[in-house]
Formats: sequence, structure tokens, C-alpha cells
Amino acid sequence: MNDGLMRLRSTLERARNEMARVIIGQDQVVDFALLTVLTGSHALVEGVPGVGKTLLVRTLARILGGRFTRIQFTPDLMPADITGTHIFNVKESDFVLAQGPVFTSFLLADEINRAPAKTQSALLQAMQERSVTIDRKTYLLPANFTVFATQNPVEFEGTYPLPEAQKDRFMLKIPMSEPERDGELTLAMRMLGTDAPEEVLGRGEVQPVIEPVELAELRGSLRQVTFRDELVGYILDLVRATRQHHAILLGAGPRATQALVLAARAYAALSGRDFATPDDVKALALPVLEHRLILRPDYEIQGLTAAEVVQSLLHEIAVPR
Repeated sequence: MNDGLMRLRSTLERARNEMARVIIGQDQVVDFALLTVLTGSHALVEGVPGVGKTLLVRTLARILGGRFTRIQFTPDLMPADITGTHIFNVKESDFVLAQGPVFTSFLLADEINRAPAKTQSALLQAMQERSVTIDRKTYLLPANFTVFATQNPVEFEGTYPLPEAQKDRFMLKIPMSEPERDGELTLAMRMLGTDAPEEVLGRGEVQPVIEPVELAELRGSLRQVTFRDELVGYILDLVRATRQHHAILLGAGPRATQALVLAARAYAALSGRDFATPDDVKALALPVLEHRLILRPDYEIQGLTAAEVVQSLLHEIAVPR
């Protein structure tokens, strides 16, 4: 393993250790969140209230040295509330930009499905191009701009479905469930003392592991991970199979293929290897593909899920040797 990957491995291990001081019993969630940032992507975090979705992103921003901003999505939220607008400055006799919360490094779009599509669309350009156009003028966002959007998987009253173009821009859907009993017990015991997660983070005990400018260098080291052509073909066959499956109305597009390649490569690095394997693809197939698929209504009524379709395809598609 070369020096770049060794440094990446060391940084990721320190990041995990710092995250563990606040986020308890969510090791896979932490890995997927780190993977999202490492690939310069965005993630949809799905979980019931109280599992620490906001705390996850706040802690991640702290250890990676980035600025954190939170937007509470509501039905009356307007696009300008996200992007910002020009206001008249009497002192300068000119219009100046009042930047919205989108001008940040880590943006938490809390309960994103509580705002209508018009408001959600304010994030489309930001997520794809890392820029925002306001009054026909385009402004660049930070190079490390990352969106983590949350939604509740069981509460649908007063919510709006995410547009397909919006969902496709999220590399992963990260399921965040309640911790196991031991983890939840540890959390409960810590609440009785002075090391409750919120207090630990608030006191500044969680330390940054890198500077924001170093992220680009770490991302570049991923190119040293060996990724065989046969493995790319395997991913392509898997994604294309979702478009031909009899139960799928809308399959995954080319962006899903790209996302799965990048995610599998980063997952190999997270696992301490300088080469990717079919197991890396299998580990990421569900979080990358599930939220992109739309089932046919008749199969949905029968109780079939997108996750079950992905699992069946993983058994059907030939794995490269």
C-alpha cells in the first residue's frame, strides 16, 4: 500500500475514533457517512426521530473541519430561504447578496420531504454543480459542499415525495436505526454523567482530524485503489438489470453506475485495502440503488420492495472471478 493510501487509512481510523466519542452503536452509518464525504457526494439519511441523524452530521463537520448549517424543511419554506437573495444596502446604495444557508460545507436538510418540489429543487444545482444561481448570477459553493438530507421512513402526513432528479443526486440512502441494546444502554448511562454525546460535542472535545483543504488530497489517493475492468462490467450489468426487471417501472440510470463504482472503491479503502472486490459492490448495491428504483404498482401492492429486487439481482448476476 502506497503512502497516499496509508495516510488515508490512518486519517479514516482517527475519524472513526473521534466519531465514536459521540455516535454510539452506529458503525456502519459512520462508515457510509465518511464514504459520502470521501467521494464528494451527498447522502439521504433515513431514520425515526431520536436516533442521532443531526448529531451525526454535526460531528462529521467537526472532525473534518468544515462549516455546518442546518435547514428545517417545512411546507412554507421558499427557495430563496435556502439560496439567499439580493437586498438593498442603503449605506452603499446598491443591492448586495444575503447568502442563504446553502453557502456552507456541510448542509443538513432536515426532513427534506416536508417541503414541496419547488423548494426541494433549490438544491438541484447546488448538489450537481456546487454552485447557486441567484438573479441570473452564479456563485460558487465551497469545494467540499456536501448535503445530508434526512427523512422519517414511517411518517407521511404533511410530506411530499422527493422528485426523481433529487433522489438520483444522492449517492447513498443511509438507513439509521436504533442501536443494539448494549449501545443504547451505554448511551443511557452516559446521560447520567457529564459525557453525554451532545455535551461532549458542545465542549469541543471532538477534535478535527484534517483541514478542509486536505480533503482533495485524500480523495485523490483513492485513484490508487485497483479496480478491475471486470468489476466495472459487473456493476454495469447489475444497474442495467434494474431497467429490465419485470417488477421495476423505473430502473437506475447511468448516474447510479458511476455512484456504485466510486462507492465501492471508497469502501475498499475504508476496509484498509488497495483493491476493490465484488464484496465491496455487494455491500454498497442496496444503499446506492434502492432509493432510485420505482416499483410497478401491482407488485408494490403485493408487498414487494425495491430492496428485495436488488437482493434478487445480486444473486442472479454473474460475479467476476
